[in-house]
Amino acid sequence: MSPLHPPGRRVRRIGAGLAIALATLLVTAVPAAASPTLNRADAAAGWLARQLVDGERFEVVFDGVAYPDQGLTIDAVFAFAASKTGGTYRDAAMAWLAEPGTLTGYVGDGTEAYAGATAKLALAAEVTGADPAAFGGVDLITRLRGLQAPSGRFSDRSAWGDFSNGFTQSLAVIALGRTAAGAPAASVSYLAGTACADGGFPLYFDQPVCVSDVDATALAVQALRAAGDLTHANSGASWLVAQQQSDGGFASAGVENANSTGLAAQALQSSGRLVAAAKARVFLRGLQVGCAGAVADRGAISYTTGVFDPATGPRATAQAVLGLTGRGYANLDAAGSVATAPTLACP
Repeated sequence: MSPLHPPGRRVRRIGAGLAIALATLLVTAVPAAASPTLNRADAAAGWLARQLVDGERFEVVFDGVAYPDQGLTIDAVFAFAASKTGGTYRDAAMAWLAEPGTLTGYVGDGTEAYAGATAKLALAAEVTGADPAAFGGVDLITRLRGLQAPSGRFSDRSAWGDFSNGFTQSLAVIALGRTAAGAPAASVSYLAGTACADGGFPLYFDQPVCVSDVDATALAVQALRAAGDLTHANSGASWLVAQQQSDGGFASAGVENANSTGLAAQALQSSGRLVAAAKARVFLRGLQVGCAGAVADRGAISYTTGVFDPATGPRATAQAVLGLTGRGYANLDAAGSVATAPTLACP
């Protein structure tokens, strides 16, 4: 699940900044010694850390060529913060994200500006204690506010079109809500106004029929609750509870998966739906590769039931960690994290 980065635009955009990124001297993390743990979230975050290329980033392969994946790298940073582990990897990832080629290839440069990416990176800076107003020489907060339309909607300014969506709006409200000025009232009202009649929230705006989406609703619930709109946040949480499967999981496109369940678990926990959140965590733990699995895969979270797929494992694991810890984006904080990337304790 990655609605912030439609494949076509992602490759075009990354390709434009690839030469700069490859020419930049990258800071490589020196892995800290791992220690065994029985904590499922810590073990998952530890596995995730060991998948980072050069200990600092994730990549996506297109037509046999590897390109930097800033979005997934930020998801990993969030997972490290939620589990309070992997500080060495977190710092290396943030240093990589702050490099000029990496940064502008993600949030845009010149006439290009991507609202969702800007909001997500600003949130990562806030979570890790960096200054989002001076990250890699860029004022992400001012840049993000500049992408808000009079309606309150945050939109891309790009020759490739506007790919902003429900994730974009929620992340912007959360990121700006953590600043001294707070999230603009118009942006909160716009998000609340996108709610479907059933109380859930859509991923895509301005559609002929409003269709509630689990992932988008989970983010909207967190954003609106943080902004003080408990009426719409509670309606969204109630809709989420109604979508939960009997085994505790949540589905997207008809498939129960770790990504949607991890996001839903955050929203349910923050909304006080503790039983539903606990059931979601049980489902997530059931997707974790345990001691019977291959040593290299132990601790990872599978996207869905069945054989573990390394291709979908990193994103599934990153989003599952926040669900396992019950920590949401609005209050996520990396302070007090240990440097190590724990391994799953096995006999």
